[in-house]
Amino acid sequence: MDVEAPRGLLRVFDQVEDPRVERTKLHRLSHILVIALCGVICGADSWTEIELFDKAKFAWLRTLLELPHGIPSHDTFGRVFSKLNPEQLERCFPTWMQALAQIGGGRLVAIDGKTRSRSFDKAHGKAALHMVSAWCQTNHLVLGQLATDTKSNEITAIPKLLKLLDISDLVVTIDAMGCQKAIAKQFVEQEGHYLIQVKGNQETLRDRLKKTFDELTRRPVPGVPYRFHEEVDSGHGRVETRRIWTTEWTDWYDRRADWAGLRSFVCVESERSIHGRTSTDRRYYISDLGGVDARTMLEYVRGHWGIENRLHWSLDVTFHEDMLRNRVGHSAENFSRIRRLALNLLRRDKTCKAGVK
Repeated sequence: MDVEAPRGLLRVFDQVEDPRVERTKLHRLSHILVIALCGVICGADSWTEIELFDKAKFAWLRTLLELPHGIPSHDTFGRVFSKLNPEQLERCFPTWMQALAQIGGGRLVAIDGKTRSRSFDKAHGKAALHMVSAWCQTNHLVLGQLATDTKSNEITAIPKLLKLLDISDLVVTIDAMGCQKAIAKQFVEQEGHYLIQVKGNQETLRDRLKKTFDELTRRPVPGVPYRFHEEVDSGHGRVETRRIWTTEWTDWYDRRADWAGLRSFVCVESERSIHGRTSTDRRYYISDLGGVDARTMLEYVRGHWGIENRLHWSLDVTFHEDMLRNRVGHSAENFSRIRRLALNLLRRDKTCKAGVK
């Protein structure tokens, strides 16, 4: 697929199934999607603003698209996006997205969720939209996303999202919500690698990891190999020391066979000193990675934070996502996809040396 060609997106959008009745169509679905994308890239965050922007740029748009009936109205945008099947729309993008990511040699993918706080509809008993996204840290691109009704349903959304992606030979990081035996098994079946945080939802495993690393970090244990790395950052009155211990000694864990491919345990300690006050926090992880030095493993752990700092922050600050109130049908979910696609294209652009906003 020619991912660099501008018309590559049109070919992708042409694969999306049109939900409209044939006799009501005045505009091609692919054109509606491209026009909406252009508006979002230029700061439009409602159907009315998209219509106004595209009418102002009509002459330019006609150099790219056939628009015999002019620009769709904001009502048309609203109806189409509310009826469009979000999962069917999502299936069109992973191949194109991953081709973009592979151009830059992306290896680390982070999976995490974000709730759009104002997308709830109290009148119709509709919960706020929660999107689970796969983020390529190296290239700062969204590879795919799915919606759930609540944060707790990330457990069911993550396997669906993984099936849409080619994760072979990639390292995928997930927070504690994805710490599930079935998800670890799926990684192995799809020939990918996992680094998953362990918290209270796997309380027994977490407690045993805590006890094990308390022993290892207090003093060396004869016959138990482990790797260690430490780094320090400072600035603006803050000093942060990060330490990581990794070990492939997993024989002590009698349930290790339940976790497909399990090869290593990881402990990351963050010590923060701000104006003389110090706090320490430890996090624990399981992984199927073996033979990885501690410094690289810490880069994977820190890379996961990129989805929060670069994706979620950009969506809120640049696109004001938490302030938007699209509610009808699938409107919120589909608009969210266009927004993430716009972010991908903006991050790929190298002609303007400025922030995304």
